Amino acid sequence: MLTVVVRRVLSLVPVLFVISVVTFVLMTAVPGSPFSTEDKPLPPQIQANLEAYYDLDRPLFEQYLTYMGNVLRGDLGPSYMQRNRSVNDIIAAHLPVSAVLGVLGLAVAVLVGLPMGIVSALRPNTWIDHLAMFFAVAGVSVPAMTLGPLLIWFFALELGWLPVARWGTWQQAVLPAITLGIGHAAVIARLTRASMLQVVHEDFIRTARAKGLPESRVVVKHALRNALIPVVTILGPLFAALVTGSLVVEQIFAVPGLGRYFVDSVSGRDYPVIMGTTLLFATVLVVANLVVDITYAVIDPRIGIGGDA
Repeated sequence: MLTVVVRRVLSLVPVLFVISVVTFVLMTAVPGSPFSTEDKPLPPQIQANLEAYYDLDRPLFEQYLTYMGNVLRGDLGPSYMQRNRSVNDIIAAHLPVSAVLGVLGLAVAVLVGLPMGIVSALRPNTWIDHLAMFFAVAGVSVPAMTLGPLLIWFFALELGWLPVARWGTWQQAVLPAITLGIGHAAVIARLTRASMLQVVHEDFIRTARAKGLPESRVVVKHALRNALIPVVTILGPLFAALVTGSLVVEQIFAVPGLGRYFVDSVSGRDYPVIMGTTLLFATVLVVANLVVDITYAVIDPRIGIGGDA
């Protein structure tokens, strides 16, 4: 097991290398300058001086090698839009906020979606099933930009139970976490239901029931354990997407997370922030997928790391 894990970790290096090359080439291929826009053009001499200061006047190959050399030393470079801050400072200040919000949103998704899918699958075509799937469809259909203001209006403005926005207390985290997680809970519920319905009709489930095992043990140990594999598959990318920042939810609730900086960096051509946040997301994603592969082997020992039997 340890050898396979080490081999998989080493295989992540070329993946991150390819991602860094593609991202670097694409962002520099976009027309325009990080320092000048059509609305606010800079004098040519000042723009040339800025490009020389940040080594943007050098060939792309040299720029990439210099940047990656700095990355290997832990330096993600300065921000072009916020001259007094480095990318390391931006990530260090705002990633923890996005990570906490993402973990809370993921917890909402799992704690709501998984039981909903299980109950719905165990009572198919009943009012419980129809009600659960109604909420699942509603959760998928209503986007966060609509759900967030509705929750603010009802729980903050009408009832006065929770704060409208901002970040810092557990009360301020409730509405953003629900907004972020409820749509994903609907997806998990539908996937759990479909997977459970397929598993409960397998021969080994009928055999377990024929042996006289308690229904709770049949469901938890046999049915749910096998039905979790498709659910675990989506949790890796979902975890990476949530913990690295959600622009919509962070904007609605004024959460000082990392999502806004990534979007602003693209529109402002802030190359170091684009590269830093992209490499961060890619690293979290590939590590999360590795954890998912390891979880496969824990859930079902017949499945090896990477899905090999």
